[in-house]
Amino acid sequence: MNIAIIANDSKKELMVQFCIAYCGILSRHELCSTGTTGHLVAEATGLAIQKFLSGAQGGQQQISARIANNEIDLVLFFRDSISPNVSKAGDNNMLRLCDVHNIPVATNMATAEVLIHGLDRGDLDWRNIVNPKNAGAAQ
Repeated sequence: MNIAIIANDSKKELMVQFCIAYCGILSRHELCSTGTTGHLVAEATGLAIQKFLSGAQGGQQQISARIANNEIDLVLFFRDSISPNVSKAGDNNMLRLCDVHNIPVATNMATAEVLIHGLDRGDLDWRNIVNPKNAGAAQ
């Protein structure tokens, strides 16, 4: 599966801790991320991560483009819903694309844990039917 990892600044440490905890599962999949989050996670876990630009420089839009092209199977997006300084327009666009393309998305730790356990059990294997061009790759 192709998994996108994104975290707003105030949630980056939480994402790093999440990826450390689930490194074994994540290591069996293709990962991509916005630049800063990807750098922090890769440094802490040793996971291979394709890093796009930082979120502020367009990384989130790069991931959104991959979602629109059905090249992402799961999104882990730890977002700060309280801070007024966080750009909501890009967030809403990416989440809308996930809805349109039936991409499972977690915006908090609780949902991310449910999805990561489901991924480990094979509950998300249906994505290979929906997204046959990625079937067999990254599994």
